[in-house]
Amino acid sequence: MPNGGQPTIVSIAARAGVSIASVSRVLNGQGARRDTVERVRRAAAELGYVPNAVARSLKDGRTRQLTFAMPDIGNPVYVAMVRAIQAVTKAAGYRLLLHSTDAVAEDELAVLHSLGDRTSDGLILCPIRITDEHIEALTTAAGPVVVIGSLPDGVPVDSVRADSVAGSAMAVAHLFRTGRRRIAFINGPSDTVPGHNRDLGYRTALTACGLPHDEALVVHTDFGIDSGAAAVRRLLPARPDALFCANDQLALGAAHALLARGVRIPEDIAVAGMDDSALAQAGWPPLTSVDLGSSTRGRRAAELLLDRLETRGGTGTAPPPRTSTAPPRLVVRASTAPTTDSPITRTA
Repeated sequence: MPNGGQPTIVSIAARAGVSIASVSRVLNGQGARRDTVERVRRAAAELGYVPNAVARSLKDGRTRQLTFAMPDIGNPVYVAMVRAIQAVTKAAGYRLLLHSTDAVAEDELAVLHSLGDRTSDGLILCPIRITDEHIEALTTAAGPVVVIGSLPDGVPVDSVRADSVAGSAMAVAHLFRTGRRRIAFINGPSDTVPGHNRDLGYRTALTACGLPHDEALVVHTDFGIDSGAAAVRRLLPARPDALFCANDQLALGAAHALLARGVRIPEDIAVAGMDDSALAQAGWPPLTSVDLGSSTRGRRAAELLLDRLETRGGTGTAPPPRTSTAPPRLVVRASTAPTTDSPITRTA
């Protein structure tokens, strides 16, 4: 290669012993004789040739890249989504770009607006708050967007959501059936979509079980492990016999704090979480948790986004905005074993 520069189709042609036109056809997937294809690919690999994706994107208007923007890249829920999304997008020939927004609205809006820069062909977004600015940015987005989360009616984008209301009610009803009557709730911020929905499910289940709503048994914090531990210190004076936590991070933190104080789980206080993430089985006893279908939601979001890209490319008629819901599933483990006088124990 002249002057030790990057390999080009000229240097590849010289190495392979074929014409420049043959190299161009092979590298652009336009077809050539099998032996020519093999010689060109071997020469390109030996020279360390890397295709210019930017140049290709300028030619066909696509980057073959998609973006997944999530609140917390360290949360196992989003790790599960990444794996599911990437499995779908990789099979379709797309790279997946990851972006952690830290649940900051300005960052989420910046990612939405960046679709106009053509750095990626589409976006999967996980906002935990939906503001008027979000709705405007989603409505005017320069590329296809799929939201993992709940949206107000009329927002013209596809969405995939979890049924957190039903999932929360499911967990509280389970704790009630195991004999618990003072069921405390550790939740995230109530102004977030998941915080609001999980609070609604908690209250709905208390009413259905004939239990009063006691503010002394409710703590609103953020969704982190340390916050779960701190919430326990605030709740113990109210003498709960169960803790329902809005995610597994809160539940794991709460369980650690209880065990550090000599509180037995589940004999003294039962603990249940949500998401059924890898954290649910990371400690002892393993945590009962509500599976909200993280992998299912990620996979479905990727499928919807790819479908939008196809219809934008002129291969089909664009459908109206679609909403998909992953049904919750209660996964019972040792952290919520029944009390001796519970209906479960009596009928065993």
